[in-house]
Amino acid sequence: MPADVDNAFDIAFWFADTALSDNEYLQPQKLQRLMFIAQAYYSVAYNGRRLMPASFVADELGPVEPNIYIAFSKGRPEVDAQLFLPHEVETFLDGIWRRFGHHSVDRLNKMTMETSAYKQAHKRGNRANISLDAMRLSFARAEKTPGVAQVIKPKIFRTQTGKPVTVKAWDPGAKSAAKK
Repeated sequence: MPADVDNAFDIAFWFADTALSDNEYLQPQKLQRLMFIAQAYYSVAYNGRRLMPASFVADELGPVEPNIYIAFSKGRPEVDAQLFLPHEVETFLDGIWRRFGHHSVDRLNKMTMETSAYKQAHKRGNRANISLDAMRLSFARAEKTPGVAQVIKPKIFRTQTGKPVTVKAWDPGAKSAAKK
């Protein structure tokens, strides 16, 4: 199945830039775990679709995308990446960041290493491939992870009085129901 973004660097840069804008240091291991979590939850939330063309392996320290690991080993690489991701992807990644971005590396390591997808791959040997189907199944079952409904939540906007409101994109050609 094709991926919804062109490459894994787009996702890695999104997480790195988001951490930087939140004034937070993003450790390489944390980046790896967030990418793994994002790929798995995206597959659950969007019926098996692949977020990025990435292949995760079961390393001793946890799930790793080896190409991103090598590229980021000496800091942010000089790679042409997309400045703007599709709205659906950005909204999804924002939900992942809000839910997991504040967690420590140790907590993310524990969570990802306790999934059946990681455990099965690790039993086959160090650096064994973790299939997307296994990732999706682990996260869909919410074995040691939050359920997808707890992760992918729409932002709720409120008026100054606290009343929740629905916000949609402005369409200048649309007629409002009140004017009809």
